[in-house]
Amino acid sequence: MTSTFPSRSHSTRPRSTANSSTETPPVREGQTLPKDLLGFDPSYERLGEIAIIDEDDDERAKEIADALMDSDLPIGTVVNRASPIEGELRVRNWDVLAGKTTETVHREYGCAFELDIAEVFFSPRLATERHRVTDQVESGEQFLDMFAGVGPFVIPAAKRGAECVGVDLNEAAVEYLRRNAERNGVEDRVTAIAGDVRAVDGYDDWADRIVMNLPHSADEFLDTAVELAGDDCVIHYYDIQHDTDPFGPGEAAIRAAAEPAYEVTVETRHDVRSYAPHERNVCLDVRLRRSR
Repeated sequence: MTSTFPSRSHSTRPRSTANSSTETPPVREGQTLPKDLLGFDPSYERLGEIAIIDEDDDERAKEIADALMDSDLPIGTVVNRASPIEGELRVRNWDVLAGKTTETVHREYGCAFELDIAEVFFSPRLATERHRVTDQVESGEQFLDMFAGVGPFVIPAAKRGAECVGVDLNEAAVEYLRRNAERNGVEDRVTAIAGDVRAVDGYDDWADRIVMNLPHSADEFLDTAVELAGDDCVIHYYDIQHDTDPFGPGEAAIRAAAEPAYEVTVETRHDVRSYAPHERNVCLDVRLRRSR
């Protein structure tokens, strides 16, 4: 029987074409895979022990779900996307085609993240991008994630020795962030705050590094980011723009918010992925140095 779980998480994205977990178990010789049962290789994502598909045809979706469950892959639940990502908490609805739970533990780059996809947003497709950013973190940094979710930026940054603050409007995500800090042994370096980052007190002029992973509306929070930035701060600003000028609008918005109080230097213009036809999900790594 199909169940629908409400969700809260980011915006719609193109369909996956492969298992995107960063720690995919090796395929053993003789292991039965979904394609062996179906006669074709189905498109799905892996998030912990949850397989995520995106199928409009109910009969085909159920056939794929059965094959995923009957294969030798470590899958305990199969869900089908039932809605776009909606609301300020950025979650979606899911049809649960097999299994019973939407909670799992996902692992990437040595970190483990407990989460419930019916309650929080999490994209395994962004694992490489998260690693690119957190690999720049140095021990002793003051690191602030303005839209932290369950901690996919915060936890690896804390493991590298940063003092971290993660803020999110979604109270369920913040509770998972606290659990994940404990699970990964970094609870002494992580402060998790539930609420609107624009209303958080006590961190003005504090941050050495800020993550702003809220494409479509991060520009609305740039004034707050500038208030949070210390004398020398790197901001990782995520945006979605038309492919004719994917970086220009973001750079202009950052300069408008930060200058002349800060000198603004764009260190990296990074193309993360295709988001939709003629739209790119990009990241600007921008250094702010307070003007003297």
